Parts: sequence; C-alpha cells; structure tokens
Amino acid sequence: MPYKPGPVTRGLVLGCLLGILAPLVASGNWDLPPVAEPPEYGNILINRTSEINGVKPVVFSHWVHRRKHTCRVCHFELEFNMKTNTTEITEKTNKAGLHCGASGCHDGKTVFGHEEPHCDNCHSGDRKSGSEKFSAVAAALPKSNFGNKINWSLAVKKGLIEPLHFLSLKPAEEIGFKENMTLEAEWSGIPNAVFPHKSHTQWLDCNNCHPDIFNIKKKTTKHFEMVRILKGEFCGVCHLTVALPMQNCRACHPTMKSQRIY
Repeated sequence: MPYKPGPVTRGLVLGCLLGILAPLVASGNWDLPPVAEPPEYGNILINRTSEINGVKPVVFSHWVHRRKHTCRVCHFELEFNMKTNTTEITEKTNKAGLHCGASGCHDGKTVFGHEEPHCDNCHSGDRKSGSEKFSAVAAALPKSNFGNKINWSLAVKKGLIEPLHFLSLKPAEEIGFKENMTLEAEWSGIPNAVFPHKSHTQWLDCNNCHPDIFNIKKKTTKHFEMVRILKGEFCGVCHLTVALPMQNCRACHPTMKSQRIY
C-alpha cells in the first residue's frame, strides 16, 4: 500500500514549510515602492488647490529644508500634516504669517517671500526642481546607501549641519527620551525590530508619533504590520518616500542576516 502520512507528520511538514517560507515572504516579496533618484528623493508636489486655480503645483524639497530645520519645525510648530495635500495651505494663509510664511521662514525677510517675482521658486510643477544644486550639498555631507544617499543624522552629530529645532515654540527639555525599544517580531524567522528614540527625537517631537500614529504603551498599537506600513501607515508615514526608505531592512531589523535591495 502507498504510504499515507498521518496528521502528526503532515503537521510537522507544514510547520517546516511555513518556517522556511515565512522569512522569504517577509524579506523578499514585499511590494516596496520604487525609490526616486537621490536629488528627487523626498521631493513632493503640493497640489491641493494650485492647478484648479490655474498655477503650477508647488515643489517642496525635504533635503533643501532639512539642512536648516528639523522635521519638528514644520510638522509640529507650523502644523503641517504628515500626509501630502491635507494641510489647508493657501496664498492668503502664507501672507498672513502661517505655514510657509511664518516668521523666520518665507516671510520676505529671512527667506524670499510671496511677492510676484518669487512665484516660480516654488510653483515650478517639476519634482526635479533644484536638482542641479544637489551634488554640491551631497559632496559635503556623510554618505549613505539609501534615499538621498546622505546620512543626515551623522551630519548633525558631526556638526556639519545645525538645523533649528524650533522657531518660537521651544520644546520642553524633559521630553528628550533616548531609550531604544525592541519590538518582538511575530513571524517565525524574522529578527526583532529596534526603534531608537534618540535618532527620532533629534528630528521630531513626541507628538508627531504619539498618540495618533502609535499608542504610548508598547505593543498596544493595533494592526501594526508590515503590509500596512507599506500602505503609508505607522512607520510608512515617513519611511516610504521621505525619511530613510524601507529598502534598508537592517536599519530596523539590525540582526537580519541578508539584505535584499530593491
């Protein structure tokens, strides 16, 4: 008679297959978005009302502004939402000293303002705007293998750039939380993720992540899964097209043995 495996044997075989396939699926088959060229990485088009009012979309370059200000300035103090085209920016609000027109930014004193001769500086409609200046900036800063190919955190540490962390709303000194947090992986064969608070509070305010994106209490954020991160939730709010991209697996999973680059 032909051999027929019993339920225990079938269970063992299935378990082995899952143990082998899970890491492969997790590390090699995610639908990661394409990464823009270094001069364009992090450049976004703001087009909430531009084209419907007959003007070209605004191009905002993160690498241009990151040299001068941390993320906290725009995404906390100036109240820009993390998601593109959801902040109700208008020319009227800018001229009133809000958003880009805040004191210390594009107010016509610190940096060019919103008068007619300067319109094309922002309303170019071309994501490549300013790329011709990128090589000189990148040459003076530490290298990375991902995103802009610039290690921004190391640039700060070495004093090569000194981005302002606030304009007028100074952060409380006591919230400088620096602990690393280990997030245990729930898939067999996938190494744990490590979240370093220090490298994030260097650029952000605690309120950028808590409580809207992540619960304060560890392991209580529901549906915190890679598939949702790749849809722009959780870490994907930043780490898809602006901050260090997902292609650098070891940045979050430091003990991962292999690194697949897409």
